[in-house]
Amino acid sequence: MIYFVACIYMDKNREVERYEEYIREVKPIVERFGGRYLARSEKITALSEKWKPDRVILIEWDSREQLERCFSSEEYRSIAGKRENTVDSRAMIVEG
Repeated sequence: MIYFVACIYMDKNREVERYEEYIREVKPIVERFGGRYLARSEKITALSEKWKPDRVILIEWDSREQLERCFSSEEYRSIAGKRENTVDSRAMIVEG
């Protein structure tokens, strides 16, 4: 298994509505490529004051190839700007 973990930091002065559009549009794309959402939440308990994202996403994949096909697909690239231009996101791939 492989996991995609993203931490989202929101800025209320940016276009939050566009990020909300992205959230609605990305889920069916990820699922079409075989991703399974394990968590998509803003209900986060920070264990450190130094690190407190506003939202965390955890997606499970059977293979890295599935993940890479999804995020390099035309479908995904056509909506990626809605995330890139509205929130600060930090992501990682974890093999497990």
